[in-house]
Amino acid sequence: MKFAKLALALGLALGFASGAIAQTTMKISISVAQNSHQGVAIDTFAREVEKRTNGRYKIQTFYSGSLGGERESIEAVQLGTQELAFSSTGPVPNFVPEARILDIPFLFRDKGHARAVLDGPIGQEMLTKFDSKGFKALAWAENGFRHMTNSKRAVNTPDDLKGLKMRTMENPVHVQAYKGLGIVTTPMAFPEVFTALQQGTVDGQENPLSVIMAAKFDQVQKHLSLTGHVYSPAIFLMNKGSFDKLSAADKQAFIDAAKEGTKANRARVDEDDAKGVADLRSKGMQVVDNLDKNRFVSTLAPVNAEFEKQFGKANIERIRNYK
Repeated sequence: MKFAKLALALGLALGFASGAIAQTTMKISISVAQNSHQGVAIDTFAREVEKRTNGRYKIQTFYSGSLGGERESIEAVQLGTQELAFSSTGPVPNFVPEARILDIPFLFRDKGHARAVLDGPIGQEMLTKFDSKGFKALAWAENGFRHMTNSKRAVNTPDDLKGLKMRTMENPVHVQAYKGLGIVTTPMAFPEVFTALQQGTVDGQENPLSVIMAAKFDQVQKHLSLTGHVYSPAIFLMNKGSFDKLSAADKQAFIDAAKEGTKANRARVDEDDAKGVADLRSKGMQVVDNLDKNRFVSTLAPVNAEFEKQFGKANIERIRNYK
């Protein structure tokens, strides 16, 4: 009887041990706060992966740049020192140059247009470009339409931007475009931005309302202009080697979990966009919400001509005219 109990106890202990061994833990990170459109994305993803793989995979979530800025996180995923990252496309062209086209100013009419492009054949084709660079791109998500903030003056026209020292993403398309608007561009990783604004190292920055609110930029920026100058996609990235090791069913589970993360993420962006202006005004920001966007578009005509040479006019038109 004692032996039977001992055998049972050992069996249970070994069972628990093998259960613990069978669980694989992976990391995913964002550079903004947990209470944000990006936090919702990775929290949903983590929950869905665990559910869809019956707990065999556990996703540890990291926020506020605790594992580094977006560029560092993408590098870590490429090297395999981190399995997953969720990032805006800001630094992505440094790894996958084909993705640069998505960052052209005034390329997308609205969120509906942008989402349709990314979820349709153009976006899905673009996801495959990541494979040869050491990534599996699981799904497109959203950072949102970018707007300008600064501590110096209200921005009503492109002329008001001249000479403003603005933090930009580490993105060659953004830098080229903003220089075309007369901005003094200062590329910088996101975790450094709040302090740079606080200390006056830069006058302003540009980001979607979701990011402006999550980062509490209202504390260090007085003026907000709803320029909506660039639509900023986001993306779930996984190390290609880690993805390739998964079974076919688990691969699908990770892709489906990323799609669920995208749904939650886009819903939060919609919510933030709906309440963001009122929220930031209530915190003391002065908001210009009736800009003549055509003036910004025409100011960028020389830069757009350069982009047509770089990317091919037909490729740009294919995105612009997508229904």
